[in-house]
Amino acid sequence: MPASEGHSNTGAPSSASRLQSAWLRRGPLACVLWPLSLLYGAIFALRGLLYRLEWLRAEHVPVPVIVVGNVIAGGAGKTPVVMAVVQHLRARGLQVGVVSRGYGRRTDDCREVLADSDPLDVGDEPALIHRVTQAPVFVARRRIESARALLARHPATQVIVSDDGLQHLSLARDIEICVFDDRGIGNGWRLPAGPLREAWPRPVDLVLHSGAHPAFAGGYTATRQLAPEALTQDGRHIPLSTLGGQPLIALAAIARPEAFFEMLRARGLTLAETIALPDHHDFSDWQQPSTAGRTLVCTEKDAVKLWRKAPAALAVPLAFTPSAEFFNALDAKLSSLDGYQAA
Repeated sequence: MPASEGHSNTGAPSSASRLQSAWLRRGPLACVLWPLSLLYGAIFALRGLLYRLEWLRAEHVPVPVIVVGNVIAGGAGKTPVVMAVVQHLRARGLQVGVVSRGYGRRTDDCREVLADSDPLDVGDEPALIHRVTQAPVFVARRRIESARALLARHPATQVIVSDDGLQHLSLARDIEICVFDDRGIGNGWRLPAGPLREAWPRPVDLVLHSGAHPAFAGGYTATRQLAPEALTQDGRHIPLSTLGGQPLIALAAIARPEAFFEMLRARGLTLAETIALPDHHDFSDWQQPSTAGRTLVCTEKDAVKLWRKAPAALAVPLAFTPSAEFFNALDAKLSSLDGYQAA
């Protein structure tokens, strides 16, 4: 049965969504979990101490490494930042590569992401990063392994950007970019009582707010809106304006599906049904709903997997643009690194 406009067919709130809500304030559930957060924090602090004492060693590669990550769980918009940074550096004439763990993939080895790679084997975000930027991308459980493989396969690489990995200390980094969305640091407590993977504030080189309404002062901002055109599987561009007045089915398997739905509505589109799925959903057991003349639209990240099941679906890219001040600061920090050779 078709859902009414704006309705999500996900049913009752999941335990994950309830926990996400609890992380926004210091309520009863967060307070119950608070003692566990002390244990989590102690383990994290011990790990950091071992690296500072060099009992555990961060391994270096011979080119600058820029880590784009966050300190909160649940996604904060890192992938658009990675793509924006890669495109900016490539526009400057630099040879840039990307490393990632490839979260949610069914494989466990180190491999290069190619144009025909199955997203289930390399991860949806690495597949999207490669498709949009055309930069070489490698995935591995250990990012140092993927970085070395990338440099062996593409020795002209001048800069490596790590998709996530702020807490992955075994890969030495030269610049850290910490990304926040509109949630900021939530209730300010560490997992599992709050969303923080580690205490904040902590030293980073750059802070970038990916949302429309930064939750705290400080750092740089970005504009974030849907692109004016959707993409078909074969690369055609469909103006969103031509979809106005049509009842659409909108699908999102991202950390915050409702944000995508609201952006579609803000474009004046009518959502007859919304389908919110868990982040990184693989669509292996997903059955396409009866469209009955309705167009299925999805996020660009979901499209790399969904097109195999629903080739007629339209992907709506996110137009994400960090401020010029952010890029100026990034360029300055990169230029100040010892041994850095500009293009």
